[in-house]
Amino acid sequence: EPAWASVSRAFGAAIDEAGFGPAEIARIRAGIGLAGIGRKGALEALKAIAHPFASIAFVSDGVGACLGAHSGQDGAIVIAGTGSIGLGFVDGRDLRVGGYGFPISDEGSGADLGLKAVRLALRAHDGRYERTALLAEVMQRFKDDPMEAVAWMDRASATDYAALAPMVIRHADQGDAAGRRIVQSAAEQVDTFVRVLFDKGAPRVTLLGGLSSPLEPWLAPD
Repeated sequence: EPAWASVSRAFGAAIDEAGFGPAEIARIRAGIGLAGIGRKGALEALKAIAHPFASIAFVSDGVGACLGAHSGQDGAIVIAGTGSIGLGFVDGRDLRVGGYGFPISDEGSGADLGLKAVRLALRAHDGRYERTALLAEVMQRFKDDPMEAVAWMDRASATDYAALAPMVIRHADQGDAAGRRIVQSAAEQVDTFVRVLFDKGAPRVTLLGGLSSPLEPWLAPD
């Protein structure tokens, strides 16, 4: 219900902006992209909700982004944001690489960058890793106390980890050794997403998401 309420606000605003009345609304065929649509029971629950349209199709946010990126034609995308995924369509086949959720997947994502930064910061605190400016700043967020980091971890979401990503990239761009290691590793994961999608037959791949621009200079030249 909360998800549908958000969707309703979005399509309600679009309909108002278009100046549509009940007659036009009844002719709309709606396509709605939602994160987490693949979770068991989600699609069935959403389909059970009454709507005002001629028809409605629910897809993942990634599928919606891919349709938009290539105007419905064959192609693939790699999303690098809070999470990460590679997906596409080729000759009626669905392509998918990764995107199974943090922390077991979502390599090269903002959440992944944040997790690696916290890990290295704790190692540096112990003396197991060189204490760089990035790792010092991470530990400052936890008052230089590992137990503060543990308490944060117990309630932190992927979004909380991803909030550290801009700091990681800033330090990496300034030459911080730990930051460079983390960001280069993330870029290599994105490189792999792209290469695998091409190997699977994608004619073109578009890079999307909040990390796509910051990571672009770190990607392999090809």
